[in-house]
Amino acid sequence: MGTLASKAAIVTGAGQGVGQGIALALAAEGADVAVLGRTMRKLETTCGMIRDRGGRAEPFLCDVADTDAVPAVVEEVAARLGGVDVLVNNAYSGAFGPLLSMSDADFRRGFLSGPFAAFAFMKACHPHMKARGGGSIVNLVTSAMVRWDPSTYGAYAAAKQALRSLTRTAAAEWGRDGIRANCVAPHALSPSLRRWAEADPARAEEFRRTIPLGYVGDCEEDIGRAVVALVGPDLRYLTGATVPLDGGQANFG
Repeated sequence: MGTLASKAAIVTGAGQGVGQGIALALAAEGADVAVLGRTMRKLETTCGMIRDRGGRAEPFLCDVADTDAVPAVVEEVAARLGGVDVLVNNAYSGAFGPLLSMSDADFRRGFLSGPFAAFAFMKACHPHMKARGGGSIVNLVTSAMVRWDPSTYGAYAAAKQALRSLTRTAAAEWGRDGIRANCVAPHALSPSLRRWAEADPARAEEFRRTIPLGYVGDCEEDIGRAVVALVGPDLRYLTGATVPLDGGQANFG
């Protein structure tokens, strides 16, 4: 019996990378996991990995940018898993690049898939968490929010900073319902980062050297396990916080 036995968790963007790592880690501690994403093949892969380890996982097709569809997805998850105890807002689809070359549509896309999507999931999950005596929300943000030079990261950092503020407000307003809300800011060897590292090994090595612990985090062992700790009983008094999971690289002050 793990620390999350009998808990039901939603993880968005769980078909690969950090979302997959978090889903695997939650399931390893006994949680039943709703694996959400846009590509059923990837969702089934994650679910298969969890089932092969003896856990329970169910796939749910969901484009988080379609915020009108979110309440129905959450209701379906609650019906199939018996409720919602944990929500991890990981999915994000935004744009990077200099501000003057970015279209309004690309800028808005980051906010729609970031804070707007998270807001929709948080509101939809709130009554289910409250009915079960509480719950835990984890929203993924980024060290780009505090980067000394945010050039080309501006739209990304702005969307994530909005999500960070939203998380802090939910922590303040929903604590009386037993619901905690925190952020994590991870560095992890996701498929996109791995591709970049393989395409430009010199810059990847330069990046690695800026991390005091000396390596880029593993999606499951370094990010997923930390999320397990964050939503589990040992950190029940922590809410409204932003936890850097970046090997000591960023200075969140």
